[in-house]
Amino acid sequence: MLREKPIMKFPVQAVYGWYRKALRHPQLRWWLILGTLVYLISPLDISPDIIPFVGEIDDAILVTLLVGELSSVLVDRFKSIPANSQTVAQSNVATGIGTTVDVNAVVME
Repeated sequence: MLREKPIMKFPVQAVYGWYRKALRHPQLRWWLILGTLVYLISPLDISPDIIPFVGEIDDAILVTLLVGELSSVLVDRFKSIPANSQTVAQSNVATGIGTTVDVNAVVME
């Protein structure tokens, strides 16, 4: 009787979840970005870049994932800025006024 070897299923969803969590962690974010860039430059890939089209699939998926998640992090960070500071900053930029505010106080007796 032949014994079947168990098929190892690779959970892509788990890797995606880990990558997403790691990018949202401020201390790991830069290491993950650096690691992703090194992977993209490196000739050692899951699918070699020598093979036309197939070699670029893993790189394209990784770049898409990185850009998508980084843009999501930036949008979340932008949304966390209080509305008043956004309005003041936008009006200052529109009028050409810097962010410094000078106040002249007068004492009245």
